[in-house]
Amino acid sequence: MRILLLTHAFNGLTQRLGAELQERGHEVSIEFDIADSVAEEAVALFRPHIVVAPYLRRAIPESIWSRYVCLVVHPGIIGDRGPSALDWAIQRGEVEWGVTVLQAEAALDAGPVWASAVFSMRSARKSSLYRNEVTQAATSAVLQAVERFAAGDFKPTPLAEFNDVHGSQHPPMRQADRAIDWQHDDTATVLRKINAADGFPGVADTLFGVACHIFDAWPEAVLRGAPDARPGDLLARRETAVLRRTADGAVWIGHVKRVGEFKLPVALAFAAESIALADAPLTGWWRSDSETWQDIAYEESGGVGFLHFEFYNGAMSTSQCERLRSALAWAKQRPVQVLVLMGGADFWSNGIHLNVIEVASLGDGSAADESWSNINAMNDLACELIESGGQITVAALAGNAGAGGCFLARAADLVWAREGVILNPHYRNMGNLHGSEYWTYLLPRRVGADAAQAIMRNRQPLTAQRAAASGFIDACLAGDVQAFRIDVARRAVEIAAASDLAAQLAAKRERRARDEAEKPLAAYREEELAHMRRNFYGFDPSYHVARHHFVTKSPASWTPRHLARHRDLGWRVPA
Repeated sequence: MRILLLTHAFNGLTQRLGAELQERGHEVSIEFDIADSVAEEAVALFRPHIVVAPYLRRAIPESIWSRYVCLVVHPGIIGDRGPSALDWAIQRGEVEWGVTVLQAEAALDAGPVWASAVFSMRSARKSSLYRNEVTQAATSAVLQAVERFAAGDFKPTPLAEFNDVHGSQHPPMRQADRAIDWQHDDTATVLRKINAADGFPGVADTLFGVACHIFDAWPEAVLRGAPDARPGDLLARRETAVLRRTADGAVWIGHVKRVGEFKLPVALAFAAESIALADAPLTGWWRSDSETWQDIAYEESGGVGFLHFEFYNGAMSTSQCERLRSALAWAKQRPVQVLVLMGGADFWSNGIHLNVIEVASLGDGSAADESWSNINAMNDLACELIESGGQITVAALAGNAGAGGCFLARAADLVWAREGVILNPHYRNMGNLHGSEYWTYLLPRRVGADAAQAIMRNRQPLTAQRAAASGFIDACLAGDVQAFRIDVARRAVEIAAASDLAAQLAAKRERRARDEAEKPLAAYREEELAHMRRNFYGFDPSYHVARHHFVTKSPASWTPRHLARHRDLGWRVPA
């Protein structure tokens, strides 16, 4: 079938659905929901059999839903209505939640139900729940709804006919509903409120006496800083985060958005103010025994080393790359012969940190200079991983990866991804960036020169299954997060215990030596950076313009042509 995805943005859920539907043989095209007239034009051009709306911020116009079946993905259980479904569920402490696929009608979220799915809630950020449980449930429900539509004999169930409806209509969540009472709210309550607003819109609050929105909170088991501190006081800092007292403990706050600005690490947004706080560093890279905020953590089990790096939204700044490289170099000296890079829960890596780069353009610094520093730090990290002759290295992707993060992962000997993970191994969407991280060395040797060029040119997301089939990754493992981690550990221990491990390591070193003799890594890097230098410093400002719009969340004014197939010149509906 021809399926039009009508969406506010090409977010992770839209990417997953588009890829899954295409893999099932459907012809998919995407249109950003910019205006009624634009959506109407898309429908007229594509003439879809069905419209699926995975992520909208306004109603589908009657001119479309009255003529086509339009399936809306609502992140709530059956009967739940309103735009803040997941926010309320987190803040209320729901133990089970779900996704409902319903048909668009005049009343919002009130159409007949085509499919639904439920999941267990966990204590996590809204953005994390959305990327994992919501996306998985939505994918299952949409695929079921599409199958039912294709069958032609399914009749969706009106809401009024459900006998056991637990959902209810609720208003949009306002900042007054999210407000933190630092004098009385305990740590669990503070975490729920910040988690329910994470991603967007954040919790309106103040830091250092300045109005802002706060994001990215983590609990702290050990009070640090001023012993006479009162609830609400700032106690300490660590790397990019600050510690704040609650009524019964403390929480780390990692990111903030000042009024009129964009989201940044707290220690960067409040650089002068945070430096005055007591520093509370962790000693070394070992995973802490107590609950705390630790963006890089190492542990060992069964003769295998596991290196975790939990960077917000997968973005890796210059300093984060440098710190992770130091941790990796240290881990390579440990008495293990298998080293697994676990990344974070939601993202493995998305490459250079565009927000940190953007802020450099606002002061006395240079966005071009910070871009250059960041890409070189990423390259240093990738090189450290490529040149790991003493271990079999594994990149274990429990979360999504994009751009340079995909090729940082590919710098490992083996790449295992969880089913449901989406990879975007290309750079061109960010102002025609050429990209680096040794991709010109790493990609062709895995998939071949032609396939490598197609991946970089087509700019389409890859499911873990498709990435494995193409050879870009080595295995697609269990979709359940806990099952994935267990499988990764089991496989890594088996490699470490293999009788031919010494031969595997010797063969690895020989391959690297042959590759280096044929063409040094430094040559690949120099060629890639020659292109990147033009991107950063050249006459074409496309990268800087694209980065600015990405960071400031500028509303889309058109749908990129590689997504909107119906807008290709000469495209016609098949006879």
